[in-house]
Amino acid sequence: MQVSVEAGEGLERKLKIQIPTETVDMQVESRLKSMLPRVKIDGFRPGKVPMKVVKQHYGEQVFQEVAGELMQNSFRDALVQENLSPAGDPAISAESFKQGEPLEFTATFEVYPDVELAPVTGMKLEKIQSSVTDADVDKMIETLRKQRSSWNIVERAAGDGDKLTVDFKGMIDGEAFDGGSADSVPVVIGSSAMIPGFEDNLKGLKAGDETTFKVNFPDDYKAEHLAGKEAEFAVTVNTVEEPSLPEVDEEFAKSFGVEDGSAEKLREDIRGNMARELENRIRTEMKNAVMDKLIEKNPIDVPAAIVSQEAETLQKQTAAQLPGSEQPVEAYTNDATRRVKLGLILAEVVKTAAIQPDAEKVRERVEAMSKDYEDPDEFVRYYQSNPQLLRGIETLVMEDMVVDWIVDQAEINETERSFDDLMNAGL
Repeated sequence: MQVSVEAGEGLERKLKIQIPTETVDMQVESRLKSMLPRVKIDGFRPGKVPMKVVKQHYGEQVFQEVAGELMQNSFRDALVQENLSPAGDPAISAESFKQGEPLEFTATFEVYPDVELAPVTGMKLEKIQSSVTDADVDKMIETLRKQRSSWNIVERAAGDGDKLTVDFKGMIDGEAFDGGSADSVPVVIGSSAMIPGFEDNLKGLKAGDETTFKVNFPDDYKAEHLAGKEAEFAVTVNTVEEPSLPEVDEEFAKSFGVEDGSAEKLREDIRGNMARELENRIRTEMKNAVMDKLIEKNPIDVPAAIVSQEAETLQKQTAAQLPGSEQPVEAYTNDATRRVKLGLILAEVVKTAAIQPDAEKVRERVEAMSKDYEDPDEFVRYYQSNPQLLRGIETLVMEDMVVDWIVDQAEINETERSFDDLMNAGL
């Protein structure tokens, strides 16, 4: 077997392989001989068919089978010989594929890049410092009260925080559009549930009032045919209601699982939940910062075939989690590229730092996650009985260990941020 390797653009490699005629003929002959006792051809007794006749009937078929097997086996052997690791399946093209000639073919494929990890010592990172204050807890309790609020009809004009039930009809360039009309729609002023400007135009209206106003759909509106366009809405107000917030009393506390109805225990539970959320957010922010730095410091090419597979996976995950919201696979290419890059870089970090899976940390992570569920013990048992779920947690723990390893060697600049600022970032 003769093998040569050509480097194409980027990570592409072309493996040219030639298998001698003698090797092909010998295997075809051997295969045909093994068939002789079993071949049945009219005019001949079983086991007595001459080789010449067997070749006439089955020679081409056997050659095709043998050639295909030789190509697969020789490709695998050539990869080992040339120390190549293909990313994805190869594209095979045969230059010579005839009986009596050497078997020549070219396998074109991408390889995984060699990752030479950039030094992490002195990497500059920002570490966030934050805490849950009494004011943060007070604000959260007010949010919970609003979520449990009841509504009372009023005769006055609507203002911030009031809920109106309205009928509306939208027009663009004098024509009605899909989704632009509805009856008995509840709208809370200040909730930002409607497009910008819609709720503001409801202020000062009473039940029975009618109004017409113009607003613009945002340029990035999810319905592309409406994005950036001006619409005119005719609105009729059916009712105006004001919120009535519940008192923070025993009944209120019990509704959030505080068995003794203690307001102080409620505050304690809320602070604990907020502290866990804050810790998770700080860890996520640091993790994202580390991952961004790793990509920045370690520019690598990634195999297009693997990126394509990852993009398809992301598309399927979106379809499973949010049916109807998936986009063309090309829309996931950037995220897929990032994930593939990180996977290759993190694998090199794990090898360099000799990081090993830590069963104790996996258990601690599962127990920490369980605190957000009604039955923590059942949650832990469920995860411990599901190897696939545990592998997912193990991956997260390994990533955390990578982050810790890098942070230990980085230059850290601490920054204070409030709970609100941190938890609402990007909203």
